[in-house]
Amino acid sequence: MRSLNDKDRWYDRAGLTAEAERTFERLSNALVVSLAAAWLFAIINERPLGDKINLVTPATAAVATALSDRDAPTAAYLTDALTDVVATLSSSALGESGKLRATLWEGEQPGIVRAAVAIGKALKPMSDFNLITPRPAADERNGRIGLYYIGHWPSARTGKGGRVAYTPPSGFIEVTPGNADTRLSEHFKVRDFLTHDQQSVWPKYVVINLKLVDKLELVLEDLKEHGINPDGVHVMSGFRTPQYNAGGGDPRGRAGLSRHMYGDASDIYIDNNGNGTMDDLNHDGKVDINDARVILAAVNRVERAHPSLVGGAGVYAGTSAHGPFIHIDTRGYPARWVGTGDS
Repeated sequence: MRSLNDKDRWYDRAGLTAEAERTFERLSNALVVSLAAAWLFAIINERPLGDKINLVTPATAAVATALSDRDAPTAAYLTDALTDVVATLSSSALGESGKLRATLWEGEQPGIVRAAVAIGKALKPMSDFNLITPRPAADERNGRIGLYYIGHWPSARTGKGGRVAYTPPSGFIEVTPGNADTRLSEHFKVRDFLTHDQQSVWPKYVVINLKLVDKLELVLEDLKEHGINPDGVHVMSGFRTPQYNAGGGDPRGRAGLSRHMYGDASDIYIDNNGNGTMDDLNHDGKVDINDARVILAAVNRVERAHPSLVGGAGVYAGTSAHGPFIHIDTRGYPARWVGTGDS
């Protein structure tokens, strides 16, 4: 079949007058605009988890106006307009760090979708940004979703001084071998936060609070500003299912109501030389808990600048099983400690 862009277009042949050709062009453009408007309508009427995303932009208005304009915009202009809208979507969800690349979204079908704009021969994908629809927690049966064993969360309760709620998750991100490397932010992927068990069971399920990822990116940026390369960041422990938190791996030192179970905590270290343990961040010639304190100083600076991301931070010395690391969470109030074993 010939492309409509071929020099000898089929509607250039005898049978179409110049006026008919112009009419055909206008109808074609109107059809493209209508499809684009439907696409925009679908996005605008979705309900993201958390703050609403404002999509009312000059580009949105231009596309909507074009629907009633006989001189409808060309496909090239329309692509630029939609790219502008998509950029607004992503910028609204990039977090305080500006480095988030995903948002949780209430869609009908659980999964992870990367948005892009494709009109005619023009393809202008938005920056690497993903819409994640969790699978409802109601799908859990006897502590499992499918073959993946999760366990049971305790009933909702308040924490210390009633300042923080421990509420069982309302949904889980479904992770497959195909989407495990979905980027959540500049430095972190979904895979980084998976519980370290049931290696051969797929799909797996994880809870990730993107406020935590946002905070981690800010900490890494602060370290960079203080002369430390953050690219070797490693998540030693991210999300933990209740069953794993209770007895998986080495449970010594873990809290019964660990923030890891609620998706807003992680244990990290910086390993730029690839030897599997913390680097000598303070350049004193040894690797110990004081290197974790270098990251703690960054956490303190970030929380002063971004009070909405306040939370806990605990530094841990190395053991025979692991090197030093720092626990970081977004529990909602400041907490600091020096720990032993696991966090």
